Amino acid sequence: MIDKIQNLIDKYKKLSDEMMSPDIMLDIKNYTKIAKEHKSLESVVQKGKKYITLINQLNEYNEVINGSDEELKELIKDDLPIIKTDIENLEEELKILLIPKDPNDDKNTILEIRSGTGGDEAALFAADLYRMYMMYSEKQNLNTEILSFHENEGGGNGVKEVIISITGDGAYGNLKFESGVHRVQRVPDTESSGRVHTSAATVAVLPEAKDVDIEINDSDLKIDTYRASGAGGQHVNKTESAIRITHLPSKTVVTCQDESSQHKNRDKAMKVLRSRLFDMEISKTDIKKRSDTRRTMVSTGDRSAKIRTYNFPQGRITDHRINLTLYKLSEFLNGNLNEMLDALKLEEQKSQLQEI
Repeated sequence: MIDKIQNLIDKYKKLSDEMMSPDIMLDIKNYTKIAKEHKSLESVVQKGKKYITLINQLNEYNEVINGSDEELKELIKDDLPIIKTDIENLEEELKILLIPKDPNDDKNTILEIRSGTGGDEAALFAADLYRMYMMYSEKQNLNTEILSFHENEGGGNGVKEVIISITGDGAYGNLKFESGVHRVQRVPDTESSGRVHTSAATVAVLPEAKDVDIEINDSDLKIDTYRASGAGGQHVNKTESAIRITHLPSKTVVTCQDESSQHKNRDKAMKVLRSRLFDMEISKTDIKKRSDTRRTMVSTGDRSAKIRTYNFPQGRITDHRINLTLYKLSEFLNGNLNEMLDALKLEEQKSQLQEI
């Protein structure tokens, strides 16, 4: 462990020196990249330096214990167990910090919510999830942009599908475990007998891909334009500004009609398409790398897996992957997700430690 820590300390110092170079200041893009990496090493370097200092101190104390100076032995005997405990605690913290970080964690994210089984009630629940993630983003100082919004069919309330771009520090890393089927149990407003109904919505969280992450050939795209449709207002216009892009090799289809400009709709659709294709590539690599056991853990990207239940009569949320139940439903739906998200991250770290 000491060798790993020392290598990171050396790397941290090298990055510090590079950031002080006058030349690097002229290249803002490169400077930002170096500064980001420098910051990501800060915590492990601080704890690593403390760990090495304690190990050296322990070695010195052990020499004293094995020596003949009884007076010196008496002086250090109370400090020895404290140092050993501090080293053990730091080792546990460093093990987690030294787990290879998902390179996509710092990316922005594309979050997709779709109503599932349950008709109008599923669309209302999808709208609740949409509001929940928007409030969470606001609390975390993340920026949001609606890329696509489709209301419930038939003019009813709720959301059929919404796609949101979320940008800011750790956007993908914080939300990536939200992918899957979210189930709601509650009495719909239209239910006169008070019977609890079960409905569902699906959430997909994708790392936002840049051109450098995934290459898309123009020849692989089929682009159709059509007139936007919907309940009125900005969703309807008389020109063919809506865009449908089909990626022929993967048969992935993305539509966007929310903007009045065809160009803007195309840009938004391409952003979503890139991220979906990038996510497919990550999933393929993930499956090759991980064992069957590993794939069933928290980090699964299986969109069909039921991950969480929102039970309104009991005011609880249960995450089925880690068997965690919180009786804080209203707080949760108001965007206070950190307790659940932190528990999911911790479980993932534990499983990674076991794998290592």
